[in-house]
Amino acid sequence: MPSYEMFADFYDSLTDNVEYEKRADYIVNVLEKNFNHDLGLTLDLACGTGTMTMLLKEKGIDVYGVDGSYDMLTVAQQKTMEKGLNILYLCQRMESLDLYGTIDTCICTLDSLNHIVDEKVFTKAIERVSLFMNKGGYFLFDLNTLYKHRKVLANNSFVFETDEVFLAWQNTLQENDIVDIDLDFFIKEEDLYERYSESFSERAYSLEFVEKVLKKYNFVVDGVFGDLTTEPPKDNEERIIIIARKV
Repeated sequence: MPSYEMFADFYDSLTDNVEYEKRADYIVNVLEKNFNHDLGLTLDLACGTGTMTMLLKEKGIDVYGVDGSYDMLTVAQQKTMEKGLNILYLCQRMESLDLYGTIDTCICTLDSLNHIVDEKVFTKAIERVSLFMNKGGYFLFDLNTLYKHRKVLANNSFVFETDEVFLAWQNTLQENDIVDIDLDFFIKEEDLYERYSESFSERAYSLEFVEKVLKKYNFVVDGVFGDLTTEPPKDNEERIIIIARKV
């Protein structure tokens, strides 16, 4: 599993278009208003650099974060300290989740579960969430769709540029809707550019497979929505949100 060492340094500047504030409001509102669920003790699974975790904390949610990357969590901890917040972060892989007690809510955002490319490991991650979820608790997560993998990511290339870094992004679509992602970071140091490379993969899963796994581990799917909506996903939806309840 990749550490996302270089990606961690620039993750925030490269994902500033994902509308974290809007996404955090959506999570709280859809669970409280649409499903009458008090978030209670909440786990931000695959929390990355902690932006969503901190936003939820600032909204009064009792939340902590788990991520498999020390590098991501180092950034998260630094940001949390700078904001004067008190948040617990644990370094654990999703399929090895081992909490100190049960939770009322689990969120997993920004296609984090797509980073699991093995069906058995994906299944194990759902099992671990279920193990620590209280009855009546909610698991809200999003997934990149088959459409996005086949039509948007596919074998395409992308270029991103910020004040800090120039990034060349190359995708290779494999079988089973797995996209191999190769990143080349070019960082200016004085008059020269240093190049750093990082690679990882994502897999798109069918909704039928996901629902089958959730059912196996005592979750009932209460909602499948288009990204940041309460409407059914469109045919060209790139990200869907699944809301499942532990029974």
